[in-house]
Amino acid sequence: MQLFFAENIESDIYTLDENESKHCIRVLRMGVDDEISVTDGCGTLCRCRIVDDNPKSCTVAVIERMHDYGKRNFRLHIAVAPTKNTARLEWFVEKAIELGVDIITPIICDHSERSVLKTERLEKIALSAMKQSLKAYMPTLNPPTPLADLIAQPFDGQRFIAYCDGDHRTPLRQAYTPGSDALILIGPEGDFSPDEVTAALSAGFVPVTLGPCRLRTETAALAAAAFLNLSN
Repeated sequence: MQLFFAENIESDIYTLDENESKHCIRVLRMGVDDEISVTDGCGTLCRCRIVDDNPKSCTVAVIERMHDYGKRNFRLHIAVAPTKNTARLEWFVEKAIELGVDIITPIICDHSERSVLKTERLEKIALSAMKQSLKAYMPTLNPPTPLADLIAQPFDGQRFIAYCDGDHRTPLRQAYTPGSDALILIGPEGDFSPDEVTAALSAGFVPVTLGPCRLRTETAALAAAAFLNLSN
């Protein structure tokens, strides 16, 4: 299945934008009567037939429309401190979306190595990862948010904070209840500060560990995403 993105596919005849048209016709060399799939990123997936193979404005006819395609019974929110090396954060965003993360929030912490991000590039990576992994839901990519602000926001689900130091942490595999929405905080290379840990615990976050190994920020975030998805 070749999956393309369109913001609005409510009509039975739709013309892809120039970028998607070029990829479909020139890169993949598809033509009239070939079938493709198109998603709006909001859960609708359409099986379509190409009726005009113009490389700048490819037009398709909707054959079948599926709603809530691939919808899950849980939502996963990863809040992770941006890495100093932007490429490592981009790698995480790509792989996390392939696995199935619904929300990604870069968090600004006391020990953060980076507080400014080019969100446009991350959004392009997110869109590409959604299409590559054949998903019909576009994950939410939030702007950089101070940790204190995120902790204060309401969340209807289980909330965890993963950090390196401390004797009273529960393995994530024991703390998480399958089928539940989950928010997990992953700190920077220097870990969360003691004040940040105290604030999170006071707000009801459960302290967890991802295992005995010390992981890089992006590895820890991806490990958490992988475990929570496998648990479901």
